[in-house]
Amino acid sequence: MDQERPSARVSGIMDSLRRLVRELRVASRAAERELGISGAQLFVLQQLHERPADSVNELSERTHTHQSSVSVVVSRLVDRGLIIREPSEEDGRRMTLRLSAEGRKLLERAPRTVQSRLIEALGRLPADVRTALASGLEAWTREAGISGEPAPFFFEDERPSGPRGRRRGA
Repeated sequence: MDQERPSARVSGIMDSLRRLVRELRVASRAAERELGISGAQLFVLQQLHERPADSVNELSERTHTHQSSVSVVVSRLVDRGLIIREPSEEDGRRMTLRLSAEGRKLLERAPRTVQSRLIEALGRLPADVRTALASGLEAWTREAGISGEPAPFFFEDERPSGPRGRRRGA
């Protein structure tokens, strides 16, 4: 019986994780440098380019990110004039989110986000593989003591000051 060495599996897992983190970090830095927005902000803009959102909660579902993180990113994009937040035509108590003309213009020169590629790739995996991956990652983060808190967008809370003199984390 040919048994796999645990250290070989750990190395493969860690290599895959390093590739993911590196790709996300490089893409986020490129978005910051070339567009003046974070990778998370670009991801949100691209989601709204596909179609406006009837609420932050809807956008949260579409980005697979906790509502509080989406709300912070949306507020930053509204402040920058890239998103318009307006009362819904169907229900005035709800706020519809859509791209502004400036937001659409910025997207003309933007690359496709890594987050979009990752989500699409997950969708192509067989359901049993997605289930095993989710269970394994949840168990791993629990075992490492890093589960439980809402997970923000990738690198959104670590963004350095940008070209417009924004503060760290702004």
